[in-house]
Amino acid sequence: MAICATGGCGSDSSRCRRPAALARKLAGVDPAWALRQIAFQLERTGAPTYRVRAFRRAADVVAGLSPDELADRVRAGTLQQLAGIGEATAQVIAQAAAGQEPEYLTRLLGGGPPAPPTTMRAAMRGDCHAHSDWSDGGSPPLEMALAARDLGHEWMALTDHSPRLTVARGLSADRLRAQLELIGELNATLAPFRVLSGIEVDINEDGSLDQAEELLGELDVVVASVHSKLRMPPAPMTRRMIAAIRNPHTNVLGHCTGRILTGRGRPQSQFDAEAVFTACHDYGVAVEINCRPERQDPPDDLVRLAVEIGCLFAIDTDAHAPGQLDWLDSGCVRAELFGIEPDRVINARSASVMTRHSSY
Repeated sequence: MAICATGGCGSDSSRCRRPAALARKLAGVDPAWALRQIAFQLERTGAPTYRVRAFRRAADVVAGLSPDELADRVRAGTLQQLAGIGEATAQVIAQAAAGQEPEYLTRLLGGGPPAPPTTMRAAMRGDCHAHSDWSDGGSPPLEMALAARDLGHEWMALTDHSPRLTVARGLSADRLRAQLELIGELNATLAPFRVLSGIEVDINEDGSLDQAEELLGELDVVVASVHSKLRMPPAPMTRRMIAAIRNPHTNVLGHCTGRILTGRGRPQSQFDAEAVFTACHDYGVAVEINCRPERQDPPDDLVRLAVEIGCLFAIDTDAHAPGQLDWLDSGCVRAELFGIEPDRVINARSASVMTRHSSY
């Protein structure tokens, strides 16, 4: 069952867009679809992971029931006897099975019309930075790809972490090769939508990249990011970042300051931004505008500097769940505020342009 996803929400990320696919309710609502749509909407608003997982788990359970068993359990009120289905999810299933839009979904979606997409959002064809459950994401690659496709994307780069980031279950060379095989299978199934092979690779302290060079050369999209020693003094941090940018396999400089705006927060790393962005310009590496609400990285002053230097950009969600793929809107709004045109954003390129190796 494909996961229906929503479109853009303008500059206010709290507004929900009612997807056109909800017209399906006129002919009956599929309970598994309704549960997944609720999970998607919860993810895009930053709801706690446990709540999202409850709906996705219930969707998997109900998808495994035969139509007759589902009807019998709804009629007898025994849905909650199944492991993974609680009071809230049982109510959603019962209402959907009756051909109604579940009340829980109605509350999440709101009743207003969708906001029209910005010019930048309309130009976006894909997302260069997304994670799956192969590293620290919460959903399998197929589920992420289906959500991206249903958002209107033509492609999505699967960029799970590299091995050094053990806390995020980073991919060893062998696991990354296995993922490349999976990507080939997904592309055969999902065509014309395309999953691009990729990685979010750690920038080591000496500026090298945390994966075998020959394997990096096989990937479509390499996002290079600093995840360790974020408080390194400015001079060595600058040298570290520029060395990574000069690597011929690097396509995108990910969340360049490493700042975190929420919770206990984390201050931004210190480096010579003019030197770093000049290197990005000279080597054709895109500066990432990270859409995660807790990052919004780079800060405004650094976005402005990168624009002045003439850099390319990648507007990326850094999604770790399907619903987070809809965060692209906030980055598009930020880009337009600084006068960035779509021709300077690599997400506006077609899959054929983004794909370096057509064998996957």
